[in-house]
Amino acid sequence: MDPDTIRGDDGDGGGDVYWRRRMSVLIAVLVVVAVVAWACSSGSDGPQRSSSAESSASESPSADPLLAGLRTLALGTATPTPQPSPSAADTPAVADARPGRPGQPCTEDDLVLSLQGKQDVYTGGAWPNFLITLVNTGPVMCRADVGPRALEVRITSGEDRIWSTADCVSGPAAEQRELERGIPYVRTLDWDRRRSSADCRTTPPSALPGTYVAVARMGKLKSPKGVFHLR
Repeated sequence: MDPDTIRGDDGDGGGDVYWRRRMSVLIAVLVVVAVVAWACSSGSDGPQRSSSAESSASESPSADPLLAGLRTLALGTATPTPQPSPSAADTPAVADARPGRPGQPCTEDDLVLSLQGKQDVYTGGAWPNFLITLVNTGPVMCRADVGPRALEVRITSGEDRIWSTADCVSGPAAEQRELERGIPYVRTLDWDRRRSSADCRTTPPSALPGTYVAVARMGKLKSPKGVFHLR
């Protein structure tokens, strides 16, 4: 066999292997760059621009595959043209209400006050027990006075005012608390079944059996009524 023929076959085979290897490397590089380009352009108008870039690349079939691929990726990841910012006239009107700074006094509109009795009926001299909660629904932390006069629990029977935490307060009358948004301030309260009055009698009379109503008050805020019975 002619040695030149053998060399020609080896040369052709070597050329095919060389180009196959080169194309494999180019494809791997393009895949990696394409993944990076997709990650950078996600959420923008990248897909439409990529489609346009692919059309432009297909118009030059004689171009080197690496250059064509890089050109396609460069066009696909081009920086989007900045859009003009809307003018003040195009901006919808927004209410001027803004959240206050943390630590300011709570507003009544941001507070929810509730009272819950432990039982409906108390017999055998058992003391009525109540759970009072105060929740800040505002956007930031605020401060509120939860002392016995500012946060009053009042018990009535008909038109008769029976008892109040604001009567004859012993100790500090004010108690400032920081109320974080959505975290309730909780207080439990026992009533000893005795009446109270502003004159602070030393031996107040006991309340009679009957139906009573308990309400928590804080400024203009009122909790739902808690109805209970003494037996």
